Amino acid sequence: MYLGIDVGSVSTDIVVLDEDLKLVHKLYLRTKGRPIKVIQEGLLILSEFFKDGDIKAVGTTGSGRYLAKVLVGGDIAKNEITSHAVAAVNLDKEVRTIIEIGGQDSKIITIENGVVTDFAMNTVCAAGTGSFLDRQAERLEIPIEKFGEYALKSQNPVRIAGRCAVFAESDMIHKQQLGYDVSDIIAGLCSALARNFISNVAKGKNIKPKVFFQGGVAANIGMKRAFEELLDMEVFVPEHYDVMGAIGAAILAKEQVVLNKKTSFRGFGIHNTLIMPNTFKCNGCSNMCEVVELKEGEFKIGYFGDKCGRWSRVAV
Repeated sequence: MYLGIDVGSVSTDIVVLDEDLKLVHKLYLRTKGRPIKVIQEGLLILSEFFKDGDIKAVGTTGSGRYLAKVLVGGDIAKNEITSHAVAAVNLDKEVRTIIEIGGQDSKIITIENGVVTDFAMNTVCAAGTGSFLDRQAERLEIPIEKFGEYALKSQNPVRIAGRCAVFAESDMIHKQQLGYDVSDIIAGLCSALARNFISNVAKGKNIKPKVFFQGGVAANIGMKRAFEELLDMEVFVPEHYDVMGAIGAAILAKEQVVLNKKTSFRGFGIHNTLIMPNTFKCNGCSNMCEVVELKEGEFKIGYFGDKCGRWSRVAV
């Protein structure tokens, strides 16, 4: 089995793939600002189904990939762009464009002959991300799972200003006060957020079919339809759209372990150990890196955060 862990600001996704790279188990957990605790909780759940010896390689990705790699004994840590692309190409060799929208950011990836040729990310504005949609669903008292269904019911979508999260919310409130139907407002919001993505994140990018829509927001069928109408092409949502980053990390781990010969996986037992981070500033050069040291009790298990590898390559 091959383990993939995607640690993001909103969710931590963990998958287990078999030798044929088929998904046999997946976990979608809320990070809630506690990545170490959540990873440990995930490993505890998996320990009910798998033994340490079942895991032949571990890959990590996401904003917390280096933390996760040190914590679990990962064999490789890769950025989200590479991980999402690898998962998509492994699933369908014809994919040319990936639209990925997660909890806090969004990205577009273009692919030719199975290789990433270009990408762009939006990490500045929350408009269109999962956290923004969660907030609007909560404000409208509509379950986020039903958000897309409301959009599809719309007969006359209203135009919403979508270039900024603050303006979008203000415009939605204004339209509500004017008496517009909630379905029309939600459909207008989906359209606005898709326009925002195309005109900002995807600006200057050559969007070719086949298009994959990945990330948690892909569950919103209203957003899928909005992209299809704007692009005038079919947009495909893969079966495991919500954990594609973790799947890519697991695939990359399998490739890496061929070079390493053996995995560095520390085992599922780390779920019941107390692991604490400690930060210090390295004075080794002018970079003055803020290095994070992970300790399990009195034992130092690894470092990350340095730019040159002086600490992160230290064997502990």
